[in-house]
Parts: sequence; C-alpha cells; structure tokens
Amino acid sequence: MNEVPETDQRCGFVAVVGAPNAGKSTLVNALVGTKVSIVSPKVQTTRFRVMGIAMVGEAQVVLVDTPGIFAPKKRLERAMVAAAWGGTNDADHICLLIDAAKGYDDESRAIVDKLKETKRQAILVLNKVDLVKRDKLLGLTAQLDAEGIFTDVFMISALKGDGIDDLLAHLGKLVSPGPWMFPEDQVSDLPQRLLAAEITREKAFIALYQELPYSLHVETEKWEEKEDGSARIDQVIYVERESQKPIVLGKAGRQIKSIGASARQELEELLERRVHLFIHIKVREDWSEKRGHYSEIGLDFDS
Repeated sequence: MNEVPETDQRCGFVAVVGAPNAGKSTLVNALVGTKVSIVSPKVQTTRFRVMGIAMVGEAQVVLVDTPGIFAPKKRLERAMVAAAWGGTNDADHICLLIDAAKGYDDESRAIVDKLKETKRQAILVLNKVDLVKRDKLLGLTAQLDAEGIFTDVFMISALKGDGIDDLLAHLGKLVSPGPWMFPEDQVSDLPQRLLAAEITREKAFIALYQELPYSLHVETEKWEEKEDGSARIDQVIYVERESQKPIVLGKAGRQIKSIGASARQELEELLERRVHLFIHIKVREDWSEKRGHYSEIGLDFDS
C-alpha cells in the first residue's frame, strides 16, 4: 500500500482546539487541502470529533477537529465539549486556535487554564490576523506567550490560506517516527454517508442562520450506487417540533429545494460524479435528548 519504507514513515495526532467560531474547521480543511469538516457562521457548528489526514512528505499528520470549547448548559453542549477535551487528551500535540480579532477572551482564557491544569503544552495559532493591526497583534502575542504553555507561535488566515504551509511543515516535523495510521490517499475518518449528512446540515445551517439550526439534525438513510456511476442519496432532516417543518420547507418548498441544490452541488464536487439527492423532513421530538442519537455520532450521552 505504501511506497516508502516503514522505517521512514512518521505519524502523529494533532488536536485543533479553541473557542467556538475561532476557525478550527476552516483550518483543518485548509491543512488537509480538501473539505473534511463543515463550516458555517453559526457557533458550535462542529458537533463531534472529525479527523482530517494531511501528508507532509513521509509524515502523516492526523488532525483532530474538535467542537468549540465553551461553558455548556444543555446535554448536547456538554457532550460536544467532552468530545473536544477527549480529542485533546488523546492527541500527541495540540494547536490552540485563537481568533486574533476577538483577542484573549474569557473562553480562550478558560482553555489555557485547563491546559495548564493538565500540564499540556500547545502550539499557539493566531487566526484571522489579516483583520488585526500589527501593534495589537504583537501585544496579543506577548500576552499569550506570558502564559508559559506555548512552544511555538504561528500567525495565519485559515480562510485565505496565509501561513498554512509553514504550520503544516512544522507539524510534519513534530510527529514521531512510526507507521501511518491511514492509507496515503485517505483524507478523513468520516464514512461517506456521515460526510454527506454533514454537508447537508452545513447548507441548512447557512440557510436557516437566524431561525433554526440547533434544533436540526441530518441523517443519510439510504445510499444507492447506480449503474451509470451516479449515486442516489436519501436523507432526512429531523426537527424537534411540528412547527419547525414549515421553516425548513420555506414558501412553496423553496427553502428545502435551495438547501438540497447546494448540498448536491458540493457532493458532486467531492465525489466527482453525479448525485441524485432526495431530502425529507421529519419530526423527532427532543432528538437532542435521545441516547441513540449520541452513539450514532460518537458522543457520550452521559457527559
């Protein structure tokens, strides 16, 4: 499977952590070079750990995209934060991503305090530096460096791709000698069915930004390979109340058609083939309190 000798291979896990909306998923996608984790302007879009796999020469860097870390109130939020810290605890290295435009806020400070408590060091990655004046950026860097837990500092714009190559090269040097954990051409640990559901959830999050997203869940119910090489994908968007169905449908069904069209287009680009996407809306009352839902996406119901 692998062309390089096993003794020359390197591999390691790097957790990407940070407050909600710091840009973690955007960074992981940029480092991998393709989309493995969904992105939206809404905070807490990522609900579970997603692994993105980046190759740097003979080094395989397994990036663990984690949910945003914040003070949770609901069961789903507690499970998301537990998954984030679980990804950090299991990783060989940690990148703490901080939104430079927001600065060193309370959420980032709480993460730093937790890393201190667990005696973990991290690489400081300041994101969105293109939005911050140089003097403010230098002051922020000095403030964070004084915490004493950062081994290196990188300034990037995950959205624009600035600084990504330098960060990836550094991570490639950090990981330890050892066999690769995944095939060389694999970019994520997500099964295609789950990735497809996540893409539709992203489009719904974007379309329903002000109205619904946290009450919404998407599942791929059926995946059929067609003789012409295309794929038929049947999905269900679950909402928690009957009154939420019309919001997803939109007037004359225009909202759900728009969500489906956007999802289908991206799926065709990712799968490099034609996709027939069929989306239905169903009510699953209080899905965020159902134990089975958590096991499906790898979250701990009892967190």
